[in-house]
Amino acid sequence: MTARRSRSRSAAYAALALGLAGSLALTGCNSSKKSKKSSFSSSKTSKTSKTKKRRIIGGGAAAAGAAGTASQRVPDCYPSTYKVTFSQQTGPKSHVAVKFKNSTSRDCKLYNAPLLRFNNAKSPLPLLQGTPGHFDGTRITVPAHGYAYAVIPTNTAATKGTEQKSVTIDFMGISASSVTHGPVTVDFAEKRLHVSVGKSKVTNWSSSLHGAQLAGGVGN
Repeated sequence: MTARRSRSRSAAYAALALGLAGSLALTGCNSSKKSKKSSFSSSKTSKTSKTKKRRIIGGGAAAAGAAGTASQRVPDCYPSTYKVTFSQQTGPKSHVAVKFKNSTSRDCKLYNAPLLRFNNAKSPLPLLQGTPGHFDGTRITVPAHGYAYAVIPTNTAATKGTEQKSVTIDFMGISASSVTHGPVTVDFAEKRLHVSVGKSKVTNWSSSLHGAQLAGGVGN
């Protein structure tokens, strides 16, 4: 009787141990699944966060680029008595050189040609390329502290004419008949300049004196 009870208890203990082992294995499996699920959820959240950051950074870069473009808009150049100078060149290819200096720290734009009224003339000097008020598309950018040039050919008696006392200067604008920030008047006697202009015309602006001379037919 004692031996039988002992065998029954051993069998019960074995069944209990087997049940506990199965329960522990199931618990471990569930824990593993939960861990994997948690890991996947964390990874997904991290990726979503990175995507949002990229979008925010990308949007910020685009906004900064737009602001940079707006700040880089090139303004129109404007004349003054010290920014525009005149010099007479003599000889077979005589001409008056008109030089503009951009004295600012920013680039600026010039259109077509300078509008020049010598001795308070009612009409500006005619243009070699187009007519005053006609927008023919010439546009140059003058770099900060850079120069632009135009030329008035005076290589014949008619074009050389007589010595002038003063000149009033306007700069043509982007649209037909428009001007920018003018006029200003240069007194030749005050600056001790001797400038003779007759029935001549003025070239469009050029980024080099040589280019302006070639346009006026007085270059080499």
